[in-house]
Amino acid sequence: MLIPCIDLQDGQAVQLVHGRTRELAVADVFGLLQKFKKYPWLHVIDLDAAMGKGSNDELVRELCAQAETKFKMKVRVGGGIRTILRAAQIASWGANQIVVGSAAFRDGKINVRFLRRLTRQVNRKRIVIALDTLQGRITIHGWRKQIALQPERVMPQLEPFCAGFLCTDVDREGTMTGANLQWFRKLRAATDHPIIAAGGIRTRREIATLEKMGMDAAVGMALYKNCLR
Repeated sequence: MLIPCIDLQDGQAVQLVHGRTRELAVADVFGLLQKFKKYPWLHVIDLDAAMGKGSNDELVRELCAQAETKFKMKVRVGGGIRTILRAAQIASWGANQIVVGSAAFRDGKINVRFLRRLTRQVNRKRIVIALDTLQGRITIHGWRKQIALQPERVMPQLEPFCAGFLCTDVDREGTMTGANLQWFRKLRAATDHPIIAAGGIRTRREIATLEKMGMDAAVGMALYKNCLR
């Protein structure tokens, strides 16, 4: 299944290359809901919150509301969810699932204490853990800091705390150079949990291959540039 992405920065929907260089920006964020209305799920990621540069709370709340009421879309929200209070707040906005990344780790290890508290506050079925990787290692804090953990090794330990994993290949994010299918096969073998794959995806054949592997595909740049083929 293809899942379109709306990444928010400075009140606009943006697409970044490798999570750093802005390639394009769309001011009409709500117009994207109309463009993506045929898809059952939508990803909304607050990049400002993820990078500790403020937030786009009003936009996120309204996107959740309109996606549900106007288009019957389910919404998965992430970016800067690092406290139990913040997780509960975003869940209350109508997000079907929340994405937790940096807070799942502390001092280079799995933050079990936080995850246990989180699952007591938010139903585990509404939690997705982001395992974004740069050169094979997990990267956190808006892809600005790497830790010495590999996703395929920690997935089994994280399974009790989430409904699935969002796995972004930061090396290919925004490049449209094609999904690293070998890498995603390695991740698929590490867990039975659902996986949403992201990074470099540009063809429907890749999306179909990922679907056969049991993965959804989060797609950004190829959709924004209308070159998904």
